[in-house]
Amino acid sequence: MKVLSVVGARPQFVKLAPVARAFAGVPGAQHRVVHTGQHYDADMSDVFFADLHIPAPDVELGVGPGTHAQQTAAMLTGLEEALLAERPDWVLVYGDTNSTLAGALVAVKLGMPLAHLEAGLRSFNRRMPEEHNRVLTDHAADLLLAPTQVARQHLGAEGLAERTVVVGDVMADVCFRVRDAVLADPPELPGVVPDEPFLLATIHRAENTDDPLRLRQIMGALSCLPLPVLLPVHPRLAQRCRSLGVDLMGGSLRPVGPLTYPQAVFATLCALGVVTDSGGLQKEAYLLGTPCTTLRYETEWVETLEHGWNVLAGDLADLDTVVSRPVPQEARGHPYGDGHSADRVVSELSSRRRLALSPGEAEHLTG
Repeated sequence: MKVLSVVGARPQFVKLAPVARAFAGVPGAQHRVVHTGQHYDADMSDVFFADLHIPAPDVELGVGPGTHAQQTAAMLTGLEEALLAERPDWVLVYGDTNSTLAGALVAVKLGMPLAHLEAGLRSFNRRMPEEHNRVLTDHAADLLLAPTQVARQHLGAEGLAERTVVVGDVMADVCFRVRDAVLADPPELPGVVPDEPFLLATIHRAENTDDPLRLRQIMGALSCLPLPVLLPVHPRLAQRCRSLGVDLMGGSLRPVGPLTYPQAVFATLCALGVVTDSGGLQKEAYLLGTPCTTLRYETEWVETLEHGWNVLAGDLADLDTVVSRPVPQEARGHPYGDGHSADRVVSELSSRRRLALSPGEAEHLTG
């Protein structure tokens, strides 16, 4: 069995790590990786492959920055060439980025079997580019690998139940493994004073960074919080703040460069709370037992809201009070699986294996 994974952004590298590890343990399995280059900064890309022990990509497209249309268009040509060269049994796409959609479109146009990992997530906010990417990919895919029962319900409501299987969340796999590693050998955290309480914040979504007024409101609210705020600066945030003249050094803010994944996990474990608009960090905070405040009006990860482990604070009202709330006393459940989801992903792909197009069929499709 040959599977080709298409990735291009930081959250996808995290999801790729346990999948690559699971494939490595299957005799005869070939797992190939195409890196689109959607995240082109070395701190958002190269370091993740090293820190998470992911094999180097087999193909790098290097598309770099651009508008949604520019990025997706650049990916399509490169991905078509890669898929025709590799002729995998499955094309595996991850999450909800432009790389996800581009991989799905090329696989469908070539008639190659397509599996979507993290299928079925819905924010029901159609202003989000990610929502369009995930909905379009789900309806194109032959196999929908859902992380939770809620995701399966969403897919069933859209008539996709027969293509759906719940495998759990592969991010839980890698989060638990890295948690154990950093507890045994803690990494250094830039911007953190030993024994000083702090909050961890990340901001990167377009809905929060592209509107100048909204961005100024968020950064102003973070700068006024009652504890130091460790702020790993995403390239999107850095660019927008530079262009708008927004100061990242004011008040409580402690800006630092992007953290490695082990550093991010350790920071989440050590922080009194997390403030974010990241879907991945909401979930990691829940898995690690750290209260999270999400600067959005909705979340795809509705399981995190139970018992107040995650609180939506899109309007920023009383943010200082919300982030200072006590740790919930109720136990967290296990909605994201037991840390062995990647093994189930590989098992499902193997058991449902289909042959990719023959060279003659592919040549016919591409004209």
